[in-house]
Formats: sequence, structure tokens, C-alpha cells
Amino acid sequence: MNPTSIGTDLHEALNRLLTERFTCRQFRPDPVAATTIERLLRLAQRTPSWCNTQPWHLHITEGAATERLRTELLAHVQSHPASPDFPFPVQYTGAYRQRRRECGLQLYGSLGIAKGDQEQTLRQLLRNFELFDAPHVAIITTEADLGVYGAVDCGLYINSFLLAAQSLGVAAAPQASLATYPDFLRDHFDIPDNRRVVAGISFGYPDLDHPVNAFRTTREELENVVTWHTA
Repeated sequence: MNPTSIGTDLHEALNRLLTERFTCRQFRPDPVAATTIERLLRLAQRTPSWCNTQPWHLHITEGAATERLRTELLAHVQSHPASPDFPFPVQYTGAYRQRRRECGLQLYGSLGIAKGDQEQTLRQLLRNFELFDAPHVAIITTEADLGVYGAVDCGLYINSFLLAAQSLGVAAAPQASLATYPDFLRDHFDIPDNRRVVAGISFGYPDLDHPVNAFRTTREELENVVTWHTA
């Protein structure tokens, strides 16, 4: 077989996964089969990591466990301050602010939430902690002693998880918001104190009829994110 043909086929397959994947913000209630989740996890486990440490560990829910987490987490966030293990961005400026603003406008616009409508904006924010009605959630943690590099490796793992899910027809929503209450999650899942919460991923099958799943974010042009050095 022609190596060029193989390379082109693989490139097109990856291009399709990256292009068609989106952050799902409304899921159908039907669960993902355990065999499908295992296939997804086996693919994601191929993620490269610093010195092959593979620092990620996942807590995954289904059925009654998802419903209990959804109920208890939503109640918790409405009466406790956020306190993430890893600092959140200090501020968004320049292009980063513009990209974030564009995404927010698309999100709230898809739902008909007018700028300045604080009540509906807060309601949509709380949807994060209802897991967008997903039947499953994965909480990703890393070893505290591995510091930022463990977190970076978990970021690579999250991307692999998202692409593996997409390849199996499963939708997902990576959620930093779930990591803003790590003490609750450690208590809820009996996570050891030496583990740091990086993020969560709600996943299941998408409700494609819901307007919140209709918009797609843009990507920056290469000339704005790459500096070439040739001499």
C-alpha cells in the first residue's frame, strides 16, 4: 500500500474528528454502553505523558451515581465559594478576551439570553453543575507531587478522551467548572488528599435538536498563532 495514501487517509480521519467534535451542552438521557465506554478509555489510555507517568485517574459515574452527583453538586455550589486546586486565569485580555467573548455571545445567543439578563445567565452557568443532563461524568485527577506537568499530561488525556468519544459517536463536554469545587469532589468520591482535580467531562449522546448544540466556535488563522524562524 502506498505510504502517502495511508498518511492522507489518517490525516483526513483526524481532520474529520477535530472538525466535527463540539462541546455538547445538552444530552439525551440514554446511557452509553459499558463496552463503548471501555473502548473509549482504552483509546484515551494511549495518551503520551511526561516520562510515561500517566498521572491521570478517572472517577466515572452512571445511573443513580450520576443523578446523586448532579443533585448534591448543584446544591453545594449554590452555598459554597469556589476554590480550585489549580489557579484559574487572572484575566482575559486582547485576543483571548475577544475569543472568549465570541464564544459567550454564541452560547447565550443560541438560547435567546439577552446581554445583561443576569437571571438567565446564572441559570445557564448552573447547567454546568447539572452536567447538561448527561448520563455520565468523568472526573480527572492528577498526583499532587507532579505539579503542573501532571496537569499538562491530563490536558493531553482530556483531548484524547474527546477524540476517542467522537470516533465512537459519543458527545462530550470538557468542564473546568467542575474543578472549582475539588474538596466536594474529594469527599463525594473518596478521592485521596494527594490527588488534585484537573477537570470533568460530561458525556453521552447529544440532543441535536436543542439549539444550544447548533453553534460552532471558530479557530484562529495560523499566521496569528505561529511565528516562523528560518535563519
